[in-house]
Amino acid sequence: MRQRLRRHIVLIGMMGAGKTALGSELARRLHVPFTDSDVEIETAAAMSISEIFARDGEAFFRDREAQVIARILKDTPRVISTGGGAWMQDRNRSAIRASGLSVWLDCDLETLWHRVRQRSTRPLLKTADPKGTLARLLSERNPTYATAELAFPARAGDSVDAATTRLLAAIRAADPQLVI
Repeated sequence: MRQRLRRHIVLIGMMGAGKTALGSELARRLHVPFTDSDVEIETAAAMSISEIFARDGEAFFRDREAQVIARILKDTPRVISTGGGAWMQDRNRSAIRASGLSVWLDCDLETLWHRVRQRSTRPLLKTADPKGTLARLLSERNPTYATAELAFPARAGDSVDAATTRLLAAIRAADPQLVI
């Protein structure tokens, strides 16, 4: 059965929280499009996020990210995965709040570290102490992430399927009229 969303479902949270994995499965179950803002940025720039950071810096990247998110939010309602720093910008929070349900995928440091430590594609973790950097970013960002409409806590050992089932139930409880 084809379902429709009244507004976007926008997943926010730290790198490694599962925004892309849960988002794509949630979209599949709801029969709606899934869009990863990082993929859209890379497609528009014809380069990876790491390359954008290296060539143009974080401020340039954040400007492009805001433009891409604003463009995605103008499209038909869908499930959207955002980059870890997207929610930190006032303009992105305002745009998302105006047209979507913001869902914070709240994940602890050890789970995040387990998921991202082997990936060399995380420009913010290219430091002498990547786990320490991740811990600092998590500590700095969590208060802002907590302003999302819905906080969804990760559970150790949850499969993508189990987490998506819990997430869908939490979304329906938070906004029973979202999916029609």
